[in-house]
Order: sequence, then structure tokens, then C-alpha cells
Amino acid sequence: MNTSHPEFQNLKVVLAHDWLTGMRGGERVLEYLCRMFPQAPIYTLFYNPGAISDTIRSHPVKTSWLQNIPGITKYYRNFLPLFPSAMEKMRPEKADLVISTSHCVAKGLNTPKGARHLCYCFTPMRYAWVFYDEYFGGNPVKKTIMEKILRRLREWDAANSRKIDCFVTLSKHVRKRINDFYGRESEVVYPPVNLDFWKPEQNSPVGPLLAEAVRSDLEKTARCKQRPYQEQENYDLLVSALVPYKRIDLAVQAYTKLGYPLKIVGTGTETAKLRKMAGKNISFLGRLSDEELLVIYRHCRALIFPGEEDFGLVPLEAQACGKPVVAFGRGGLIETVINGQTGVFFEEQTEESLLGAVAQCSSKKWDPAIIRKNAGKFSEENFIDGIKACIEKCLK
Repeated sequence: MNTSHPEFQNLKVVLAHDWLTGMRGGERVLEYLCRMFPQAPIYTLFYNPGAISDTIRSHPVKTSWLQNIPGITKYYRNFLPLFPSAMEKMRPEKADLVISTSHCVAKGLNTPKGARHLCYCFTPMRYAWVFYDEYFGGNPVKKTIMEKILRRLREWDAANSRKIDCFVTLSKHVRKRINDFYGRESEVVYPPVNLDFWKPEQNSPVGPLLAEAVRSDLEKTARCKQRPYQEQENYDLLVSALVPYKRIDLAVQAYTKLGYPLKIVGTGTETAKLRKMAGKNISFLGRLSDEELLVIYRHCRALIFPGEEDFGLVPLEAQACGKPVVAFGRGGLIETVINGQTGVFFEEQTEESLLGAVAQCSSKKWDPAIIRKNAGKFSEENFIDGIKACIEKCLK
């Protein structure tokens, strides 16, 4: 297959991804691989074309038999035990190289005879290995049922890890996890942030860009402020999937107590629960386009990131826009946020610890240029160079 890189122009590549139901960090990484290998087919469990970018949609997408289940892209979590066998039953076309981008089962795609398999592993299965209680601990019945299922998933996951020729991952934090759970070494290639898109405002009026619904929401919450409504920096921001391990509940509880406006962008299984516990100063904006999100980033006071993340692309997007990050000081964020220069860490996942970091952040005068410079280390060029080096090493 021809590629956008001359050194790979005769390389036949197959891409694999767990599922395609939205554009999150993993899909952003897949986009870059799609550009590197513009004719590579993508093998995935199931697929919602309307939720995926044009870049990914331009590729042939091959789905498993799970695609035939009505509502699968909405209720897929209920079918988790079937994922390994569904992926294994897919038969990719002949290739020189399989590149899987995986946090679940994509690494289990059969490798064609004579091909090499490079896995960009976002993490070993998060719910099976590290965040078990966050996903299932709140429901004793579900926890009991899931114990046996997750034990089998761990066994399958570990066995399949031995079939991979080369592992690449997104942070030193996950590299250790891969070594602990799989007994495998891995290269670290940080995911990139689009610095040409995510950037501070350059003397342009906010009005024409800000979606009317978002503007109205900001005006409504202005009364929660101690100073009159302004378009800039009158709210803090949280951008995330609303799922248990992200600990959005911690931020909602803390900001309800604080009374300062918090905007939450994203959707997920916890949406209804979080809305019930939220005070009037907290607004849920749902899913926004990148263009709308860019304006929200530019005019927030700070980004709040309360969970332990494997890497965290959202904090880099905020930093690229010159905004500081208040984050839990664990996981991949200690590799992307500089405490005291581009953000503030809190050390315990408690309201008191989070609010202490928020107070520290709000009292400091930040330099947007310094914050953006840090994001510049995670450029597209560095990512592509890193991936190319890993591909060359894997093929040798």
C-alpha cells in the first residue's frame, strides 16, 4: 500500500482499533496512523460512522459480527465478555505489518502469516487490571458476576500480549503497567497535540465563535461569580468522558461546595447521577465540536482534571491554549504538566485537597507563553518521528 512516507511506500499495513463510537484520545492517535497509511483498512469490533472523523471514515472499515446487534454502539459495555472471541474471529487481509491501537482487545486481531504486529497500547485493560472497584465496586451483585468474567479477560489479555512483536505506549506510567502485567518491555511515544489548532486567541472577538447555547449558559452562571460577568476567565472547565474512574463526582462535589462556576464538557454513563448531585453553579454542556471547545478552552480560568489518567490529551489541549491545569498528581499527567509552571497538582482525591489546589491556582499569575511552550514538546512531528522509528525497529 502506498503511504505518505516514502520509506514505507511498499509496506502493506493493516490497522486495528477496539471500537469506533466517538472521537477521544485513542481515536486521535488512530487518525495520525490513518494519515501515515492512507490506504490501510481498519479492523474494529463495531463502528458508528456518524461519530467518527472524515480522516478515519476515508479508510475501509471492517467490523466484527457484533456490528449486527441492534444498538451495539450504545450498549456495547453489556457485551464485554464477547469482545475477545469477536476480535479473534476477524481475518485480516495479507499484510507486512499490523498496527493495533488498543486499550481492550484490538491487540487480539490475528496477525497474517509473515506479518509483524506492533501494538500501540493505551493501557492493559483498565477495568480488568487497575480500576476494578471504580467500575464495579459500587454494585455488589455486578461485582460478584464480573469477578469471574474479568479473571478470564485478564488471562486472555496476558496470553495475547505474548503474541505481539513490539509494544509502544503513551507514557512511562503505562510502560510500567505493561511490564508489571504482561512482563513485556515497551517504547514510549507520547501522543501529539495539534498545536496549529489548539492555541491562544490572537486578538479576535469571541462573540462570533461562541455557540449561542454556550454563551447563554455562561451568562446564567455569572451570578455565581464575585465580580460582574465577563467573557474571559469567569469559569473553570472540565472536559472528560463522564465515567466512574475519571472521578468527575469529586469535582462536582467540590465545586458545589465552592460555588464557583464549573463547565463540564462530555457525556457518559454517569451523566444523570452527576446532574443530580451538582449545584446551580455547575453546567453540563454535553458534547461540543472542536471549534466550540477551542473557545471554551480559551476563555476558562483553568482546566480541572480530577482522575488518574494514563496520559491525558485534554490537559495538553488546554496548555496549548495557554491555560493552567489543576490535576491529581498521579499517572501520566506528571509527565505532561509541570507543577507550579503549567499547573497545580493535588495529592489526595478529596474535596479538601482539590479545593486547596484550586485556591493555589487562582491566586497565581500564570504566563500563557510558558504554559504553551510545555505543550510544544508533544508535537505532531515528535510523534510521527517516534512511531516511524518504532515501525522500523519492529520490521527489523
